[in-house]
Amino acid sequence: MARKKTDRLTSDVQLQIKDVPLELLLLDADNPRLASGAGGNLQKELLRVLWNEMAVDELALSIAANGFFRYEPLFVIPQASHETENVKYVVLDGNRRLAAVLLLRDDKLREELRAADLPKLSVNQKAKLATLPVLIFKSREALWEYLGFHHINGPQPWDSFSKAQYVAHVYENYDVPLEKFAGKIGDRHATVKRLYRGYNLLQQAESMAGFDKEDRVRNRFYFSHLYTAADQPEFQKFLGIDADKLLRPNSVPRSKLAELQELMIWLYGSKSAGKEPVVHTQNPDLNILREVISKPNARAALRAGFSLERAHEIGMGDKRRFREALTGAKEELQQAKGTVTTGYSGEEDLYAIIEDILLYAETIKAEMETKRKKSPHHPRKN
Repeated sequence: MARKKTDRLTSDVQLQIKDVPLELLLLDADNPRLASGAGGNLQKELLRVLWNEMAVDELALSIAANGFFRYEPLFVIPQASHETENVKYVVLDGNRRLAAVLLLRDDKLREELRAADLPKLSVNQKAKLATLPVLIFKSREALWEYLGFHHINGPQPWDSFSKAQYVAHVYENYDVPLEKFAGKIGDRHATVKRLYRGYNLLQQAESMAGFDKEDRVRNRFYFSHLYTAADQPEFQKFLGIDADKLLRPNSVPRSKLAELQELMIWLYGSKSAGKEPVVHTQNPDLNILREVISKPNARAALRAGFSLERAHEIGMGDKRRFREALTGAKEELQQAKGTVTTGYSGEEDLYAIIEDILLYAETIKAEMETKRKKSPHHPRKN
């Protein structure tokens, strides 16, 4: 299967697999997953990011046991615009595999990066990894379609923020319309547009609304919270935008920049301001926040410092709260009834609780009866 994919790609672009010495291969400092974590373009720092964050050890163990599979070549471009005898190549696809080989062949490097658990290779094994198979492309642009499919909708997806960065890079630098991008990678769920909306919103939040994603409270940046919110009408109304406007930069009007800053704090918190995010998980927290910001009283409660759950209750109104409380109580009592024979052993405190429940139930029923008799829907009035 892998060989057919490689053969099809090589025939399309008229390339052949070549063996390139390991010392001529460079990790990609412009890779969306690496650039944000590395200090500058230093190869060692890029390698450190890969080792610490991207499960290179799994690949290294596989390569140590089975060798480097020739028909899964690295995809590279020349570092310089003109080729020389010792031209170096930047790896656009296969950085984790290159990192694994670098660590397997260099004991000192393994020690420096604290990768001591990797197996030590024999001289013969290291010799077989002295060169790696590559496909050489002329430019990054020549590879955008493949990388878009492979890492956005394909079998080896990037995290959502890396995907969004790549969508923006292709759209803004290669003049590829978003619709064409989506069509080329088989995007059936408008993922490309959703990612780009979230990316634009983040860019404006950082450039105009005083947000800094590095100031977030949690270690991981959950970009999916933002691009999901950017796709929902309640959040769009809150920010004074719509789906089409979000496909353009700086779409949030200046009069709504304070709301944009609020939203980013609710999603990610702020270490410097000592504010925790109210969204901890996308489901249900983001859906709850969507309801809260659509109701003035609930939104005011959240701004006043109430918890997301309490603000949501306030926004429900008494009618909805009463209905949900009553139906919830019924469900809980049904569960208690189903386990009373095995779950109750005569404890007095539990018996006191059921007596309190009966008292509350009778009181609630009496109040409901009084209102029921006055209701135009009462059976006796029909």
